[in-house]
Amino acid sequence: MTFYSFARSVVNALLKPIYRIEVIGKENIPSEGGVLLCANHIANLDPPVVGITATRPVHFMAKDELFSVPVLGKIVSKVNAFPVKRGMSDREALRKGLGILKEGKVLGLFPEGTRSKTGEMGKGLAGAGFFALRSEAYVVPCAIIGPYKAFTKLRVVYGKPIDMDSVRANKVNAEQATDLIMSEIQKLITQYK
Repeated sequence: MTFYSFARSVVNALLKPIYRIEVIGKENIPSEGGVLLCANHIANLDPPVVGITATRPVHFMAKDELFSVPVLGKIVSKVNAFPVKRGMSDREALRKGLGILKEGKVLGLFPEGTRSKTGEMGKGLAGAGFFALRSEAYVVPCAIIGPYKAFTKLRVVYGKPIDMDSVRANKVNAEQATDLIMSEIQKLITQYK
C-alpha cells in the first residue's frame, strides 16, 4: 500500500462521517488519460475532500510555504502535492503540472488560487486555462458545496468533461478558458445547492 492510499483511507474514515460527504458524478472522471480537475475553494479541507472523493489519485499544487512547515511539509509531499510560488508566474510549477497531465495523471486545481472568504466563488486565475489549453487533458469541473459543519451534508459534484476541442478551435486565451471552467463550476453549484 502506498502512503497516498494509506493517507486517503485514514482521511476518508475521519471526514466522511463528520461531514456526511455525498459524492455526485464521479463517473464523469475519465478512468484513464490526463485529467485537469478544477474545483471551487471554500475551506482548507477542500484538497483532502477532493482527494478522497475522486476515483483516481490527484496531484495538487500547494502553496510553497506548506512545504517548509515541519512534519506537514513531508506529509504534503508524500500525498502527491508539489509547490507553487503564489503571486507570480512559477514556471517550474507550470512545467510540473503539464508533465503530470502528459503522463496521463490527474492534476487538481483550485482556479481561484485561494479560499473564498464569503463562500461565493471568486474570479479564476489564468493558470487553469493555461493547463486546459496547453495539454490534451480532459477538463472536469468540480463543485464543493458546503458548509463544512459537523454532521451537516457536504456535497462534492463532478461535472461532465468540458469540450476543450471547440474552445481551442475558437482561439481563446488562458483567461477566457479559465472563465469558461469557472462558469461550469458555478452551474454545478447552482444546480446542486
